[in-house]
Amino acid sequence: MKRAVFVLFAAAAVAGPALADQALATAKNCMACHAVDKKLVGPSFKDISAKYAADSGAADKLAVKIIKGGSGVWGPVPMPANAQVSEAEAKKLAAWVMSQK
Repeated sequence: MKRAVFVLFAAAAVAGPALADQALATAKNCMACHAVDKKLVGPSFKDISAKYAADSGAADKLAVKIIKGGSGVWGPVPMPANAQVSEAEAKKLAAWVMSQK
């Protein structure tokens, strides 16, 4: 029994940060236009990660786009500004997006 409980806690510790960031993405309405692995209104988080994989400054650039919005990179539909997202939250979200493979 102790081993099973340990395994559950270990699994939760590993999955915890990823779930927490997806929860933040949901709370900040990112999931209204994006999904982890498929295009909705905007590109999937996996597609974003793949596009910027070689760019060492991508997470910082994405954090700015999360807050200020953007247009023209993924097609004609603009991404609106997200003033309700703090700089710290935007950085956390951008790092999580870049971790999607």
